[in-house]
Formats: sequence, C-alpha cells, structure tokens
Amino acid sequence: MKVSTRVEYGLIALTDIAIYSENGKTVSAPDISARESISHKYLEQILLLLRQAGFIAARKGLKGGYALSRPTDKITLTDVLNALDNGILAEMEGEYADDGLGPVINDCFWGKINNELKSYTDSLTLEHFVELCRNRTPESWDMYVI
Repeated sequence: MKVSTRVEYGLIALTDIAIYSENGKTVSAPDISARESISHKYLEQILLLLRQAGFIAARKGLKGGYALSRPTDKITLTDVLNALDNGILAEMEGEYADDGLGPVINDCFWGKINNELKSYTDSLTLEHFVELCRNRTPESWDMYVI
C-alpha cells in the first residue's frame, strides 16, 4: 500500500506534537519542520488539516505553537487517516459485470484487506502509536521512523 506524503508527514507531525507538547508545552511549526526535515510551507498545510479535524489547537503569542486538543488515547489512527486522506480506508468499489469475477475478487480479497486494515487502525490510538515510536527510537529523539 502506498500512502501520500500528506498522510506520512501528518502522522509524523502529530506524533511529534504528542511527544514534545507534554506537560502543557506547545510545539512550533519551525521546530517540527527542523526536527523532522519537512518543508515548513507543506507542514503548515498539514497542520491546518490536523487543526480542522480537531486533533491539535494553535496558540498564538511568544510561546505559541501547537498542542493536542484531546488526549492521545482518544485519537485513533483511523480518525487521523480519514482526516488526512479519506481514500485510504474507503470501501473498494468498482463497476463490474454481474457475472464476472470482479465483485468476487473485490469481496474476497480487497474487502478482507480493507477490513483488516480498518480493524487495526481502529484499535491503534495515538497513545499506542507514540509508545511504539518511543520503543523503536533512541532516547535522543533526534530522528524517528514511522
């Protein structure tokens, strides 16, 4: 499966905010951009989508930046994927002849894959996702892979 950079960077940005905004702190877009090597201009577009979806809140001022607007255990990966690209978990549909194999393959193969993916993303919260990332990265948090 291939996901867009918007989804990939969105997950990275949201995870970065979850990690660095602990204890009431905010995280600035330039800091995220520098830490994660994401174009600042592109990151701002992604942050807007995350804010519109209700995952993050922006604070203005000298110590402004972004923070999560709800707890990490209340944000599922399904919610994030749908906010950034509603086509990833969409039902597979196609126009097939009624007597062809298209509908059968769609139901038996793609439908099952889609259901498994949706089930997994429904069960994975941002809290779990952050822990998975923390367990696989060095303590310096200079770089991590999602």
